[in-house]
Amino acid sequence: MGTKRSRIGMLILVVLMVATFWILLRDMPLTRLGSVLGQLRPGWIIGGMALMLLMMTSEAACTRQILPCLGYETGLLRCLSYSFAGYYFSAITPSATGGQPAQVYCMVRDGVSAAHGTLNMLLLSMCYQVTLLLLAGLAAVLYPWLLVEMGGGMAILLVYGILVNVALTAGMLCLMFLPNAARKICSGVLNLLVKVRLVRNRAKAEEKLERQMEDYRSGAECLRRNPTLPFRLLGCSILQLGALFSVPYMVYRAFGLSGYGVLELLGAQALLTLAVGSLPLPGAVGASEGGFLRGFTLFFGAELVTPAVLVSRGISFYSFMVLSGVITLVVHLWVRRRNAEGPPACPKRARGSAVT
Repeated sequence: MGTKRSRIGMLILVVLMVATFWILLRDMPLTRLGSVLGQLRPGWIIGGMALMLLMMTSEAACTRQILPCLGYETGLLRCLSYSFAGYYFSAITPSATGGQPAQVYCMVRDGVSAAHGTLNMLLLSMCYQVTLLLLAGLAAVLYPWLLVEMGGGMAILLVYGILVNVALTAGMLCLMFLPNAARKICSGVLNLLVKVRLVRNRAKAEEKLERQMEDYRSGAECLRRNPTLPFRLLGCSILQLGALFSVPYMVYRAFGLSGYGVLELLGAQALLTLAVGSLPLPGAVGASEGGFLRGFTLFFGAELVTPAVLVSRGISFYSFMVLSGVITLVVHLWVRRRNAEGPPACPKRARGSAVT
C-alpha cells in the first residue's frame, strides 16, 4: 500500500503540520500552553477518544451491513481494520483520495472481489456526503449565527464545500438511478476533455468510464434488493459523523466551560468540515485549524481557542492518524505472515443472492 503518491502526501502533510503548529504557537509561550493544558479535565478527553472509537466503529458497522448483501459474511473487527486503513490513508493523501483505494485493497486481500469492495466504498461515500450535507444544513437553519461567526473567508469556503458535495452527491445518485442521462452527460464531458486534450486516449477513458458506471448500476441493484439498507446505512452514518463532530464539545467541557450545548458545537464542526473537507490538503491540515480559530472563538474565547484547537485536532485527527497507521501496519504484517503459512482465509459466503 506504500505508493509514491502516499509518500508525497505524507511529505506534504509533515510540511503543513510544521507550518500550522508554528503559526499557532508563535504568539503563545510553551510555558503558558503547558499551564493551560495542565488544567484539562482528563475524563472529558477520554470521552473524546471514546467518541472517535465510536466513529470508527460506526463506519465499520456500515461495511458489516453492506458485505452480507453482496454475499460475504465478515466480522466487525475485520471491517474495523478496513476503517482504520481508510482513515490513515485518507489522512496522508490530498482530498482523502487514498482512503478508499486502501480499503478496497484490504478487502481484496481478504477475499472480497475488487468490484464488490469498490461498491462498498461507493455506498459508504454516498451516505457520508448525504449525512454531511444534512447535518450542516440543519446547523445552518437552527443556528444561523454560526455562519456569521465564521466570517467572510470561511463563508467562501463553505459555499465551495456545498457546491462540491452537492455535485458529488447528485452525480452519484444520477449514475446509480438515471444511467441513460448519466451516460449522455459523461459522454459530453469526455468529448470536451478530448477536445481540450486533457484526455488523449479516448478508448481507454471510455473503458474506465464504463467500468465505473457498471459499479454504480450494481449499487442501485444492491439497494433495490435490500430496501432497508439505505436507512440502516444512513443511521450509522449519522452516528459516525455525530460522534466525530461532538469532539469539540468534549474539549469545551474539558476546559471547564459551559453555557453552550453539544448541538451548537456539533453544528459548528459540521459547517467547518463541509467548508474545508474538500480542499486538496492532506487531512485538511492548516485549513481545519484556521477555521477552528475563526469559528470556535465564540465558544472558547480568545485565550483558550488556540489550546482548544490543538486538543480537538489532537483527538480527532493527529492521534487517530498515528493509531490508524500502527493498526494498519500490524494487520498488514499479520496477514502477510498468515498468507505465508497457508492460503488466505476468505470471508464466508452469505446466504442469498449477491450483486454481480
